[in-house]
Amino acid sequence: MTKAAPRPDHTMLDDAQGLSLGVFLCGFGIHLLTSAGLVTGQTAGVAVIVAYLTGYSFGVVFFCINLPFYLLAWKRLGSAFTIKSIVSVTLLSVVTEAIPLGVTIDTLHPIFAAVSFGALVGIGLLAMFRHNGSLGGFGVIALLVQDKTGFRAGWVQLIFDAGVFGVALLLFPLPVVLYSLVGAVVLNLIIAINHRRDRYVAT
Repeated sequence: MTKAAPRPDHTMLDDAQGLSLGVFLCGFGIHLLTSAGLVTGQTAGVAVIVAYLTGYSFGVVFFCINLPFYLLAWKRLGSAFTIKSIVSVTLLSVVTEAIPLGVTIDTLHPIFAAVSFGALVGIGLLAMFRHNGSLGGFGVIALLVQDKTGFRAGWVQLIFDAGVFGVALLLFPLPVVLYSLVGAVVLNLIIAINHRRDRYVAT
């Protein structure tokens, strides 16, 4: 029986393009979401809610919320993963501030915004996971749970999202939350179905 050829390591250039693509897709997805006045789950959802309530920009809030998770990532997932995640979160904070300067949206149906957000961010996160990075926050916990138990990261994130949307119901109209939930389901289904360590192992 022939042994499978070993997977080649990612080069620094591979990681740079993969993480950059992931950040851009996530940033554009978040721009569509917030332009439609919707919210999302995970750490980004908490940041969107806080930004709406306080008036601070999403980029600043998202960066600050992620700070406590870096220590956990460093201890459990290693320095390379943590450094890539810090760089990615910082870049996303910059990208979400820059995209509105280049893209103005006059008309955007909420369901289109929700589905587009879920697809763009789902694919963006897959690109980042496959290059051993993330957007920090509760995504770190979801990856840890998947690696330790085999329970898919997408399902872990969907469970956490249920709590975020429970809070959102107290703050936003029901149609806003329902449209937003569509985006979260699309995103997490993409992660749950496509992100499997036995299929693709990033190094």
